[in-house]
Amino acid sequence: MKKLNEFLIPFIGLKLGKHQFEYQIDKAFFESFDYDEFESSDIKVNVVLEKKSTMLELAFKHKGTVHVPCDLTGEMFDLPVKGKIKLVVQFGEHFNNDNEELLILPHGEYQIDTKQYIYEMIALSIPLRKVHPGIKDGSLKTPALDKLNELKINDKKTVIQEENTDPRWDKLKKLLTDK
Repeated sequence: MKKLNEFLIPFIGLKLGKHQFEYQIDKAFFESFDYDEFESSDIKVNVVLEKKSTMLELAFKHKGTVHVPCDLTGEMFDLPVKGKIKLVVQFGEHFNNDNEELLILPHGEYQIDTKQYIYEMIALSIPLRKVHPGIKDGSLKTPALDKLNELKINDKKTVIQEENTDPRWDKLKKLLTDK
């Protein structure tokens, strides 16, 4: 995986306070991670870096759409995604990123690579089950959906069959409830 310089934030020259960075994420960004769960993406990422005297605080937010296939019908659609994460950066003797909310950088570092955090934030905001919105509101008409509706179990037929029981069994059921 190659480093993309646009995601490197050099914090050494920044004044104390908040600084904002914006990125437009597309399919090429995810190809560098070998992530191919969707056809295309249009996601805007906003990173707010707050520089303090002894640490850095980063707030990541993203909002946009990814073009994915529906898990039920296979139809392509734009799935809206959004999310946010926070990251605290402190300085220490050795690099340590074991904690997902805390990053420890060596004292000599002068920049932070935000690419991995942006990737994880977006990848985790995509649901496991992707269902076309037309299925929920009934506006999508496809052969696959027609077949699913045809094979769906009809609950009304089972209720009618339970109501039409033999009267001899009804008397036996009454014995069970008389106790």
